Amino acid sequence: MSDITHPTIKDGWFSEQSNMWPGQAMNLKVNQILHHEKSKYQDVLVFESSDYGTVLVLDNVIQCTERDEFSYQEMITHLAMNSHPNPKKVLVIGGGDGGVLREVVKHETVEEAILCDIDEAVIRVSKKYLPGMSIGFQHPNVKVHVGDGFEFLKQRQNEFDVIITDSSDPEGPAESLFQKPYFELLRDALREGGVITTQAENQWLHLSLITDLKKACKEVFPVAEYAYTTIPTYPSGQIGFMVCCKDATRNVKEPVRSWTREEEERLCRYYNQDIHRASFVLPNFARKALN
Repeated sequence: MSDITHPTIKDGWFSEQSNMWPGQAMNLKVNQILHHEKSKYQDVLVFESSDYGTVLVLDNVIQCTERDEFSYQEMITHLAMNSHPNPKKVLVIGGGDGGVLREVVKHETVEEAILCDIDEAVIRVSKKYLPGMSIGFQHPNVKVHVGDGFEFLKQRQNEFDVIITDSSDPEGPAESLFQKPYFELLRDALREGGVITTQAENQWLHLSLITDLKKACKEVFPVAEYAYTTIPTYPSGQIGFMVCCKDATRNVKEPVRSWTREEEERLCRYYNQDIHRASFVLPNFARKALN
């Protein structure tokens, strides 16, 4: 163990506890703490775990681990990108670890990908400690804007084909990203036929929040669907996404573009066409609440 300490780490174990998932905790064994700072916006912790590689934690909540991050990054990205026939200009709100950017630029149609994250510390720390994710920043078509996504969107009209909101949970700096005014800004910043995906929480823990989120999205977009992926280190082992489109005739549950099987296996470790379709199939309790 390094000589840096952190209140979430005791006896060699990190413990994630939150009022957003009461009565349960996620524990990971820590080899050593690599970095800790209080940025202008949040507590930033990076540690090396025994079995999940390097882990990034913001405000005591796991954002990504090297072992399982790909399931989240691939799904939040390709559900949107493959629901658009020709995505040329893409915006990522949040995503300072670079993982979503890494996935966006796998699409050869992309001419420009802009990342807007409020906290430069996340970008800086990820470039140092998460090279497998922050490789996304190195692509020639990528631009980075450090600032508030909400404010950034207010100045953008009819500009993007796809917008991906890779936000933390709706507490603290990300709270506004789960409310109707934000989705109206997203809609206005999209070109005709544009698509968004946004992090949309867990059906075991946040069904009422997801129900409200879907309702808000449906008031703004003609197409709004909830999908999800499995990921061991997020609360209850899964995370959801809202996938919305400005084109009322588009079925986002069916990819409008797709890679060959060989390309899928080369480019992705989780996402494929079948998973795209299956991710919208909900268990009865969630389907009942959301429909």
